[in-house]
Amino acid sequence: MITDTIVREKTDLVDTFPFLPESMSSAIVELVERVAPSIVEVRSHGRGGGAGVIWRTDGGIITNYHVVAGRGRGDNLEVVLADGRTFPAKVASHNRTLDLALLEVDAQDLPAALVGDSSRLRVGELVFAVGHPWGQRGSVTMGIVSGLGTVTVPGSGRTAQYIRSDVHLAPGNSGGPMLSAQGAVIGINAMIFGGDMGIAIPSHVASSWVAGPPSRKVFLGVGVQPVQLQVSLPEWGREGRTDGLLVVAVEPEGPAERAGLLIGDVLLAVAGQPVPDGDALADMLSHGAAQERVRLHMMRGGAIQQLEVELGAAESDA
Repeated sequence: MITDTIVREKTDLVDTFPFLPESMSSAIVELVERVAPSIVEVRSHGRGGGAGVIWRTDGGIITNYHVVAGRGRGDNLEVVLADGRTFPAKVASHNRTLDLALLEVDAQDLPAALVGDSSRLRVGELVFAVGHPWGQRGSVTMGIVSGLGTVTVPGSGRTAQYIRSDVHLAPGNSGGPMLSAQGAVIGINAMIFGGDMGIAIPSHVASSWVAGPPSRKVFLGVGVQPVQLQVSLPEWGREGRTDGLLVVAVEPEGPAERAGLLIGDVLLAVAGQPVPDGDALADMLSHGAAQERVRLHMMRGGAIQQLEVELGAAESDA
């Protein structure tokens, strides 16, 4: 059980930080026990799993995109609450660049976490990570914030804000909370970066994403599949080989056809950002609005060309 793990971790904390008074050690245990009901285990059948944070009482749960990557709305996903209850889950939305996904379960009155304002976080603050590394549910580690800034997302060229700390993360921690000393969620633990440094997505970034404009979706009107080209694009930091999207279908009278895009063209970038896969394309389009004009970089007949396209409104992401 999670409580048993917390008690074991209490001894570890005292051994690691012998200068901590007993009152502070007890306060840490009470803090984690108070937050534990808001932390879930995310299981993705056949792909391992991770952790998640109950963001809304009506069944909205935040986790990492990479925990559920490749899983659609009808795929086998489930979440396990701290009290042992298990619910099937669906991916309501995701953002590959931020490495965030919003899951939904059919439940009400769930114990939502207290979400703090990570924009006020300072280097040197004490933080805690809670997750399920190597199947050990409710494991807790402690550290300090060592850096705040942005990181370039591999494969996309885009940047995302991050919190860097020396909390120990392992497989199963992904999607779990980074907690402040007050017990508020100030980050979503994402990965290991630069050796032993743990990376978390700031809570104010996650909150802004969850509360973003609903259903403001646009489309190009194309069908695509990933390809690799032997072409250098130094302006995007790519030498010798570039990922792109081969256009395999063009919707009649859609935005892409009106702009002159043809089957066989290869999309290289949208609004100056590389598009290595379909998720990246959908993510980039999600930042646009209907009737907005964006510039496409593409390859046609071995030559790189540019087109401007006016995005159209749609129910789909791309």
